Amino acid sequence: QVQLVESGGGSVQAGGSLRLSCAASGFTVSRYCMGWFRQAPGKEREGVATIDSRGITTYVKGRFMASKDNAKNTLYLQMNSLNPEDTAMYYCAAKFQPFWYSSCEEDYNYWGQGTQVTVSS
Repeated sequence: QVQLVESGGGSVQAGGSLRLSCAASGFTVSRYCMGWFRQAPGKEREGVATIDSRGITTYVKGRFMASKDNAKNTLYLQMNSLNPEDTAMYYCAAKFQPFWYSSCEEDYNYWGQGTQVTVSS
């Protein structure tokens, strides 16, 4: 059974940093595209960072950095210089990547429950 569990969210002041984690089970992250997405109240979900099965970042918002640890089967998101516009629920997602050149930008089919990030000014 595929499961994604996010952690590391919380409240932080503007300019601060947070590191989110996503523990995966039921599959091996080394064969999957992994992504971070966020959704703020009243806004559409948007991509924050995506990383392919080889560990190469295929998309990332400027102040963020995604990484993964295959040995721990865990995805990370380092967020720096946070501002109130970064306030949102952050979700981890996964999809199987059949070939190294397959796109990691859309059509994720496994999702975590999310972790809330709140940035105060």
